[in-house]
Amino acid sequence: MDWIPANVIEELRGSHQLGIFLRIDTDPALHMWFGINDIPANFDSIDPDGTVYLGGGRLVGVPTLEVLVNGTADSVEFTLSGIDPATAARTIDSLPAVRGASVHMGITTLDQYFQPMSDVIPVWVGTASHVGEQSPAVPSGQSVTLTLSLAVVAGDSTRSRGARSLWSSPHQKAFSPTDKFCDGTARLARGANPVWPNF
Repeated sequence: MDWIPANVIEELRGSHQLGIFLRIDTDPALHMWFGINDIPANFDSIDPDGTVYLGGGRLVGVPTLEVLVNGTADSVEFTLSGIDPATAARTIDSLPAVRGASVHMGITTLDQYFQPMSDVIPVWVGTASHVGEQSPAVPSGQSVTLTLSLAVVAGDSTRSRGARSLWSSPHQKAFSPTDKFCDGTARLARGANPVWPNF
């Protein structure tokens, strides 16, 4: 079986509707997709029985998602904007604890009835850090709205525990005591130019 099904690849080659799905592993889990209707779907190998994904509205933009490389990764924020203060207060009060919860983002193509053509294909995983809220200034005569956000980090970048900021020889030896792959990182970090062999 291919990682991406053949019918999805064929659909991606032409004009297609892309479904972007978000799963937050809280208790109970939050399942949301960036669309307007609630639809049944499931993440491949994460929730094989499937569930109903709530429509989170029209997608305005997805933050740039980065993967952990050498212990460095940025925090991204997923936002819901245009919420009235009463609804935002109820939402914040009813949120389960999100800190440390796994956050999966996945994609699949949608058919002509806006139904998933395959299981949701996971493309990014992160760890929820914290929820934020802000209220932009509004001109007089307009109603006040709030923006709710969820900060998510990739890898070990949460504030609850120390992160490995670089792969040094002691870090590498913590995983594999006989591995000498990173023995020269301190010398190279000082700007030493290695002499490469001439063949």
